[in-house]
This record gives sequence, C-alpha cells and structure tokens, in this order.
Amino acid sequence: MAALGTAAAGTEPSAGLPDAAAARSMLGGETWARLVRIDNAHPRGMWSRGSYPRTVYALVFELSGILWFYTDVDGTQSLSLTRGTLERDEADPGPLFRAIDPGFGAWTWVEEPPVPAGGSLRRPPNACFVESVAALLRRLEVGDEAASPMLLSYYVDAQGRRLGHTVLVFGTAGGLSAIDPEVSDRPVNLPAGLGGDPRALSAYLRGAPVAAVRTIPLACGRRHEPGQWAALPPRPAPAG
Repeated sequence: MAALGTAAAGTEPSAGLPDAAAARSMLGGETWARLVRIDNAHPRGMWSRGSYPRTVYALVFELSGILWFYTDVDGTQSLSLTRGTLERDEADPGPLFRAIDPGFGAWTWVEEPPVPAGGSLRRPPNACFVESVAALLRRLEVGDEAASPMLLSYYVDAQGRRLGHTVLVFGTAGGLSAIDPEVSDRPVNLPAGLGGDPRALSAYLRGAPVAAVRTIPLACGRRHEPGQWAALPPRPAPAG
C-alpha cells in the first residue's frame, strides 16, 4: 500500500533518517515521538516484493491514545494493534513492527539529529498525516478555532494499489473547515450541505469520488486510561 504522491526513499543506509527527523520536528516537544532504526530481512529488490529498504528509519509517535508509524516510503499507519496498551507498546514495539512487515527484525531507538538553525526546512515525502497533526497543533498554539478536530483519510484505487491522503477537519463558528497542508495552510470552508459526511467531504476535497474513508478524532496533549477503548479496527492502508 502507498500514499498518494511519490515516495522518495533512497538506497543509502541512512536514507529515510532526515525525513523521519523532519517529521519529528513538526510534532513539537509536547508529543511523545521517537526515531527508530529497523533491520529489514526482506528488503525490496529483484527477488523480493517487500516495500522497505534493508535499513528502515521511521518515526513512532503517540496520537489519541495509540502509536503511529511514519516512513518516507509509504506515509503513516497505525502501529498499535489494541487500545489501552500504550505504555506497553512504547516499551516494546518490536512485535508491532513485525506486524507491519514480517521482515522487520532487530531495532533500536535513534538519537535525534540536531535541528538546523531556524528549524527544519525539509518537507518529508508522504507526510500529509503528520503535517495535518502539525497544522492542528499550530492552531491550538495561537488560539485559533478548532472544535472537535479530526483527521480525514481518504483512499483511491489506482493500478492495483490503494493510495491514501489525509487532511485536517475541524469546526468553527461558521461551520466545518479543512486544511490540506499539501495545498495550503489556509482553512477551506466546507459546504454545510455535505452534512459532515466523511465520504462526501472527501469527494468534495479531492474533486472526485473516493474508494474508502477513515476518520480519526484527535485528542492532543492527553492520554487515555488503559482499558478505556475497545480493539482497533484492522490496520488501514498508509495515508500520506
């Protein structure tokens, strides 16, 4: 599965680390997030159908009570398999990595590289999910309206692949608005006639019908109590 847009994973051993680090910087200091290096026993190549290189650098971060997994290869997907297990997942994510790809073996947390003066100017590929979270954090920081924020991920099928893209949706006094960071940081007012229906909103934003949608209510800055949530739905295709 892949994200809408073009993946830009390189072949050098450190490929992916600058992008994972740039995604980390977008989330700020209040979000639990760690860079990770994973050895992949089934790298992509002539004799393998794997999606990932031999050495994978990724970002693991917490959002709304579960862990998420970002790489420059195919964007962001849920890492946690159940809710209410956040502390356990953070302490030992190895089995979760192998659920994403059975070739994922030895792993280690990576020290964050220093941020360039003036902040990171790098825009990582396939990072619309992370960028949408960052857009919400910026709104909250300056006190802008963002009632009942959620991520809206929509998927299209193309050439035998399911591709995903994620935007931020939130309420204001004037109704629902959306931010697609790949287009602009300026909110787009959504027609009231769409009624908040996720599929209708997705089709409006994309300008064409979509194959599937998923909404993720956001709870930034707080953690959920263990056992508060039921099991997660099956892991969707990565989005942005």
